[in-house]
Amino acid sequence: MNCSQFSILLPPVLAPPRFSRLSLLHSHSSISFSTNCILKTSRRLFLRAKASSPTTMANEEVTGGSLKQQLAKLFEESLRITVPEELDVDPAIAPCQNPKFGDYQCNNAMGLWSKVKGKGTQFKGPQPIGQAIMKNLPASEMVDSCSIAGPGFVNVVLSRQWIAKSIQKMLVDGIETWAPKLPVKRAVVDFSSPNIAKEMHVGHLRSTIIGDTLARMLEYSNVEVLRRNHVGDWGTQFGMLIEYLFEKFPSGEVASDQAIGDLETFYKASKQRFDSDPAFKERAQRAVVSLQAGDEKYRKAWAHICEISRRGYEKVYQRLGVHLEEKGESFYNPYIPGALELLSKKGLIEESEGARVIFIEGKNIPLIVVKKDGGYNYASTDLAALWYRLNEEKAEWIIYVTDVGQREHFEMFFTAAKRAGWLPAEDNKYPKTSHVGFGLVLGEDGKRFRTRSTETVKLVDLLDEAKSKCKAALIERGKAKDWTEEELEKTAEAVGYGAVKYADLKNNRTTNYTFSFDQMLNDKGNTAVYLLYAHARICSIIRKSGKDIEELKRTGTLDLVHPDERTLGLHLLQFAEVVEEACTNLLPNVLCEYLYNLSEDFTRFYTNCQVVGSAEETSRLLLCEATAVVMRKCFHLLGITPVYKI
Repeated sequence: MNCSQFSILLPPVLAPPRFSRLSLLHSHSSISFSTNCILKTSRRLFLRAKASSPTTMANEEVTGGSLKQQLAKLFEESLRITVPEELDVDPAIAPCQNPKFGDYQCNNAMGLWSKVKGKGTQFKGPQPIGQAIMKNLPASEMVDSCSIAGPGFVNVVLSRQWIAKSIQKMLVDGIETWAPKLPVKRAVVDFSSPNIAKEMHVGHLRSTIIGDTLARMLEYSNVEVLRRNHVGDWGTQFGMLIEYLFEKFPSGEVASDQAIGDLETFYKASKQRFDSDPAFKERAQRAVVSLQAGDEKYRKAWAHICEISRRGYEKVYQRLGVHLEEKGESFYNPYIPGALELLSKKGLIEESEGARVIFIEGKNIPLIVVKKDGGYNYASTDLAALWYRLNEEKAEWIIYVTDVGQREHFEMFFTAAKRAGWLPAEDNKYPKTSHVGFGLVLGEDGKRFRTRSTETVKLVDLLDEAKSKCKAALIERGKAKDWTEEELEKTAEAVGYGAVKYADLKNNRTTNYTFSFDQMLNDKGNTAVYLLYAHARICSIIRKSGKDIEELKRTGTLDLVHPDERTLGLHLLQFAEVVEEACTNLLPNVLCEYLYNLSEDFTRFYTNCQVVGSAEETSRLLLCEATAVVMRKCFHLLGITPVYKI
């Protein structure tokens, strides 16, 4: 239908209370135009030719990209006809804040009026521009009706038939067809990154699961992701570790894992000797020189210590279902001299108080790249790693996931890279770098989360406790009688580990959050337990119907007659743009919010619309299945294992 034929909106659809949503980003599928006059002229001629046929999309289905991107394609056609001389205008599409006005709106009219006012335009204000945009919108099966509100906002009501058709197509073709389209092909996500010889503690939880979720969302969006574990496996601390190892084993044989014992305890003991014994400290410093010079004995001891740490980390990664490729500080060490030489040739590196530094405008202290003693540091390693990722790995987007306390370091080294010409000066151009900062994990006392003995909480112990508490809750509910021990274990793992992840990811990552088992394991409210149970209930509805859902996908028809069916269907269709927003802003909580609101929409639908035994059973079972499919994909992107019965 052509929008100009309609001005009546559908009745408003009631929706459950929601958390406030972040505003959605403008579409990334917008076209960039060359400043070349010939290209501009050719474009104008093409658009004027199209203007004589305003319904070029009448019989074409707009496909590809998110729902918002598809609407943007339609409005792009209209804008080129409405204001053919304004070639740099991208469609400003956003969801309607109030559903009584429509589903989406185009907000270009006011901005266009400020551009064309005083240029001899035919328009007398923003509302006539909005009217023209609506009139010139190509006919599409997506759109049911349009209307104008205020100073030219074009409100769009989507066709419920088209929504239903799109969902049914996803059920047949798979949810991968809903993946958003991002403007990058390869990205590095640098996350987790513990220090060798130290246990992973609760502070590593946020980097590990935030980084994993960002990597999963990018991978779903068809971006090749290089998952990098930039472990701290090089530096002066290895001198004291190796020297202490040799002191305990004077024969020179590298000790077994059991002989070394707990590596964290071993590290603390060596640090105590280093701080209290000047002779030991001197030997440790010489050991660093021997290690860096490639002495086989020292290299072997170093490799052994690293391997013990890796095995400890792997226990955590297995529990969390996280996969990384290790490229630690030692990997980039050979590239440091070359990277610094490139920066020196650009005139960026200067001598200052015996050190070599890069001065950054607006910062009180410089970025030190070579210490007074000639040694390298984090900045020199990070610059070498950035050069490698840009030039060897050909990454277009490099994402660093660390605590917010490192923000200034990243700002300074990103600025240095821009000054060197390694990165474009503009933040919205590729290749680009992003620092994903996150806040602290707090205890219920409001202080940094620690054990009663003031030790940092070991991550493996925390995860095991979450699983144990979940298993106890399941047994208390009588599941031990009905389930096998394997079912009990797997469900406790899925819910326990999922609860820990979701409690973190649902918060805006830049804020601190309070770690509370009682809150995260609650089966009511915005928790993983509630959402996993909601998914299990949907699966139960489908099972109890006795119908073959795969057969229904092939032979059944989805219809969204009831207002709550339509609300749920529209929410499902917005999945791609939510993933796009979460990726673009690097905010996993946007996806968590979407998932929770989806479960609320489903609850309202199920409360008001009988499924099994109703005349609309087939259609409503398909809507149940579509909801379960999208929920499972959300769980996957958040690194949470779904449960199918509870």
